[in-house]
Amino acid sequence: MPDDATATQAVLPDAQSESAPDTLEPETRAAGSDKSLGSLLAPVRGRLILAGAFQALGALTSLVPYVAIYRIVEELLQPAGASGNVVWAWAVIAVIGVLVRTAATGAAYTITHGADGTVGQALRQRLTDRLWRVPLGWFGERSSGQVKRRLQDDVHDVHHLVAHAINDLVGAIVAPLAGFVLLFVVNWRLGLVCLVPVLLYFVGLSVMMRGNTENAARWDEALGRVNSRIVEFVQGIAVVKTFGRTRSTQERYHAVGDELAVFFERWMGPLLRVNALASAVLAPPTVIALVLATGAWFVHSGWGAPAEVLLALMIGVGLGAPVLNMGIGAQAMRTATAAAARLGDLLRTPVLPQVAHPRTPEGAVVEYDGVRFSYDGQTDVLSDIDLVLRPGTVTALVGPSGSGKSTLARLLPRFWDVTDGAIRIGGVDLRHAAPEEIYRRVAFVFQDNVLLRMSVRDNLRLAAPDADDATVEAAARAAQIHDVIMSMPHGYDTIVHEQVTPSGGETQRLCIARAMLADAPIVVLDEATAFADPESEAAVQDALSTLIAGRAVLVIAHRLRTITDADQIVVLEGGRVVETGRHDELLDHGRLYAALWNAQEGTTA
Repeated sequence: MPDDATATQAVLPDAQSESAPDTLEPETRAAGSDKSLGSLLAPVRGRLILAGAFQALGALTSLVPYVAIYRIVEELLQPAGASGNVVWAWAVIAVIGVLVRTAATGAAYTITHGADGTVGQALRQRLTDRLWRVPLGWFGERSSGQVKRRLQDDVHDVHHLVAHAINDLVGAIVAPLAGFVLLFVVNWRLGLVCLVPVLLYFVGLSVMMRGNTENAARWDEALGRVNSRIVEFVQGIAVVKTFGRTRSTQERYHAVGDELAVFFERWMGPLLRVNALASAVLAPPTVIALVLATGAWFVHSGWGAPAEVLLALMIGVGLGAPVLNMGIGAQAMRTATAAAARLGDLLRTPVLPQVAHPRTPEGAVVEYDGVRFSYDGQTDVLSDIDLVLRPGTVTALVGPSGSGKSTLARLLPRFWDVTDGAIRIGGVDLRHAAPEEIYRRVAFVFQDNVLLRMSVRDNLRLAAPDADDATVEAAARAAQIHDVIMSMPHGYDTIVHEQVTPSGGETQRLCIARAMLADAPIVVLDEATAFADPESEAAVQDALSTLIAGRAVLVIAHRLRTITDADQIVVLEGGRVVETGRHDELLDHGRLYAALWNAQEGTTA
């Protein structure tokens, strides 16, 4: 191995230390959720504590008007008559209580929204930085919906927690507790009366939550079966109609739909009834009737005074909203904790290590030297790969499905790092070169090429942001796509996926034009004509001929007729190179390549 194999391993801060797996066992995830949430909130913990203190003050002072009314009524019911000064004093205190509550609550939410801005900005910056440094292969293993959920939905859940849920939860806990303390100090019997609806509500809530986890899992399974039937019905409707099986297919869909509806009714029906009863006991009419009935009895029995009953009535009626908010706040906390765990997983995704002092490749000779690769660190996908690609030559990778062709090709633009051995460009190990240097030297056109929702011109310029219009048009002409672009509503300024959706063949040619603009000396092609329709396949082939001229080309071939002129054909089986040579030589060997060729020719004969 060359000296660069033992070159310095200095990496960017935390590039290698954060190597937690992308998926966690349930116990590990549960244990790490609180840690993840705590880590995300650490920069604003002090502000959140201050906001919680203000919110608690607001919750406490919300009781001041109740106390003032209680004391005013008590004063008015004095046998000797009310004192105007006392009444006015308590009226002023009530107004001050309202003002303090408003100011404290406003301060709390102002602080938490400021903290949310800090958390959101820092979180998005960390996520962007992490996604910029993760292996490109990480994106291929995940759908855009999964990445979107992390960057948008999960960040929003954390936003709701910081900006709203913490304050709501503090207020929902402090206000009822303070109210009960006040009632028990004034008249413990009335405090017990007001406590009864709350206890009944939580009893009902505990009944509702019993077995909820198992039922939720069953619901997900049933919903998955319905979704599968929908996809099956929509995607297979042409075949179903052709063979006259519409009725049986509909019956299968209706069966799983009915199963879902029956399960939902059996699960949610009792829960909804319990929830209705639990909520009813906290409803203002219920509390008013309970407090007035027992209060009248207490007054008649000498166990309380009318003013005390009024205080219990005001506090009891006000208990419903805070107690219900407590459940909402707790749910928001659980949701945010789960979101934080997922974000924590993403922020712990291993990044591609980068050397502190990268080397610059000289030339475009590519060497695979004893390459071994495994996705999971246990099962090798590639083993003992030795391969050299030289400028001006075409190397084709062929082999059965699952033999490792795509993996071998995608290691070249460093979608992942090799497990063992080395891949070099211009004598420099990819791990010791700056990523931007690799991407300047390697262009790739895969089957699953993507065009972004922007103009055609800007899509092409992703490879060369400084390219002028003439250069962009020249690349488009070379890729046999200029005329198609000019037929679009606004030519090169047409917005892709908004004003036009290119066909598979057009998408391939646009991506080939983009690769031409990159002007990279090394090109990786993964069956670039796979999605081309028959009419455009010839145009794609012509575009590819222009693209690969004079470059070191690595092409994955599924249709062997397309690579009969390749300078070398590498045959893979089980992740190993089993044959290497030109087309005629490999046919004469009569081994795997010849068997693949005969199978394809026999099929197409």
